[in-house]
Order: sequence, then structure tokens, then C-alpha cells
Amino acid sequence: MNYRIDTQNGIMDIILLGEMDHHSAKTAREEIDAAITFESPMILRLDLSSIRFCDSAGLGFIMGRYRKMQTIGGSLTLVNPSDSVVRILKLAGFDKLIRTETTK
Repeated sequence: MNYRIDTQNGIMDIILLGEMDHHSAKTAREEIDAAITFESPMILRLDLSSIRFCDSAGLGFIMGRYRKMQTIGGSLTLVNPSDSVVRILKLAGFDKLIRTETTK
């Protein structure tokens, strides 16, 4: 999973690209958490529009960022998840916990 980070006015936008799986989640998690710690955004927006695959490690990645944002008093929004990712999020109950936004 590759990503791009842009932070402006307390909002951190992270565009995720590729697959959210156990092979890619660890490195991304460490680097993104370091960016969150450094920037202390109030809003974290994960753009999932280019995610082609998400397994349990991907769900763990999302939940970890949700908890990290809760710890610093911020919020997490998932942006433009594909239909297949929405199904996985709903099966895991994330739709009841984490805000999802469609901008397309």
C-alpha cells in the first residue's frame, strides 16, 4: 500500500493506494502514526477510493487510526470507499463507529 499525506488547517488527508493487507499495513501504520503524532490533526481523512483489496490487517489498520485519533481528541473519516470495501466495513460493524463520506 502506498500513500500520500497532505495536512492543512488541522485536517490530515491521506490518500491510500493499492491493497490494505498484512504485507503493507505495518510499514504504513508506523509512518502514518508518526505523521499523526508530529502534526496532531483534529481530523484524519483516509481516502480509500484507490484501495483494491482490504483484509483483516486492513481493518486493523483502520481501527488503529480510529483509536489513535480518539486518543488525541480528533476524529476519523473514511472517504470514497469502493463498494467491496463498504461491504467489508459493514460486516465488521465499522459503519456504526466510523464516519464515511462520499465526495464523488
